[in-house]
Amino acid sequence: MHTREEKLEAFGRLLDIMDALREKCPWNAEQTFDSIRRLTEEEVYELSDSIIAGDRQATAKEIGDLLYHMVFYARIGQEEGAFDIADSIDKICDKMVFRHPHVFGPDAGKETTAKEIADTWELVKAKEKGGNKRVMAGIPQAMPALLKALAMQEKARGCGFDWEKKEDVWDKVQEEVAEVTEAAAGASADELEMEFGDLLFAVINAARLYGVDPEKALNLSSEKFRRRFTYLEEQTLRKGISFKDLSLAQMDAIWDEAKAKGL
Repeated sequence: MHTREEKLEAFGRLLDIMDALREKCPWNAEQTFDSIRRLTEEEVYELSDSIIAGDRQATAKEIGDLLYHMVFYARIGQEEGAFDIADSIDKICDKMVFRHPHVFGPDAGKETTAKEIADTWELVKAKEKGGNKRVMAGIPQAMPALLKALAMQEKARGCGFDWEKKEDVWDKVQEEVAEVTEAAAGASADELEMEFGDLLFAVINAARLYGVDPEKALNLSSEKFRRRFTYLEEQTLRKGISFKDLSLAQMDAIWDEAKAKGL
């Protein structure tokens, strides 16, 4: 591992490279906040993939890619006279110090648990902002729906609004299943859509309460479906037949083969 001095030197090198690229590379020089925003979103997903895969070398690379984007934004902000990278770093440092009084403030050294911190996190944030900002206001509208639902539930938990016992959530899930079933029997398309949304929200809540990352869980199931469907497709091609010539029972039999193979 690198020393503190080496880490500072590495960060300084990144700033120097950004300065050079912004001043001497035509492509880098013409980029704006808007033009690189989409690329940043892509980098976030690539970092997430590397973490899920457990590939630490890939994670190190993706962190570097994302850090480059953060320095890029700060350089543009500097050119506009709005802020520079030191402002961004100072803001996050101030925020973390304020939000962790048990580490940096008058409560430093006071014994506390991770759960106690998480359960009051949103209240601390509200105090930081003077109580003028609504708890849900910080969740981006453009955030993927599954992640948005999870973020809302976590923020509600941080204000103490959560199930007392995680087992109680299953009554809510069953209630939503019943409402979807009823709506499917004759409700309007809009009503059915809303009921499906309520059911998905309840299932995501259940996953959260049981310590399961619903995004990761759904990705695992999706990849499992991909593997088994690919096996089904390959078997039909190998036998020289097409899907339309197979009955559902025949497809199910091949699907069961894929499951037996551990796919």
